[in-house]
Amino acid sequence: MTYVELIVVLGIFSVMLSIAIFNYKKFQAKVDIKNLANDIALKLVEAQKSSISGKWNSGALSSWKPAYGLYFNVATSTKFVYFADLDNLNDCNAPQCTPPNYSIDGEVLDIINITKGNTISAIQSYVGATPTTIANPLSVSFKRPDSRAFFKSNGVLLTGFDYVQVTVTSPQTVTARIKLYPSGRIQIN
Repeated sequence: MTYVELIVVLGIFSVMLSIAIFNYKKFQAKVDIKNLANDIALKLVEAQKSSISGKWNSGALSSWKPAYGLYFNVATSTKFVYFADLDNLNDCNAPQCTPPNYSIDGEVLDIINITKGNTISAIQSYVGATPTTIANPLSVSFKRPDSRAFFKSNGVLLTGFDYVQVTVTSPQTVTARIKLYPSGRIQIN
């Protein structure tokens, strides 16, 4: 092997390495945002399963099984709440759900912090391909005996849409979308 061949091979490797390093940050942002979207979808499935199975919360009466759900607020876009609907209003309306007073007590079972600069950037309902921004906050809850989802925003039960889309965004403007259908179906795009 001559020195010229060695220099050519090293040059090719250095070009390939520089391309890989240049694209690594965007690749890592894509992985992080997909993981966040999966985490939100898994929490929604957990709420759905808890409500269908009749999981009992220690703060509830023994003969009554609460609904479970997630509470999103774009104003506090770096966290969301997993709650048990103890008052049967399809909403997380306890003081612990009010920003910035999030605390685990009463209806609030878990507060999930979003890390790495990722945020919940938009919550929209869709009729066909036409989006409508949903007023903050949004509660998605599931009730026994079926797996349907109930959507409530500012105390109003939302109806007449095809699906609700929660958009999460990274600092590198990489986005992922979680679609929530009234039937209880959850889809990640």
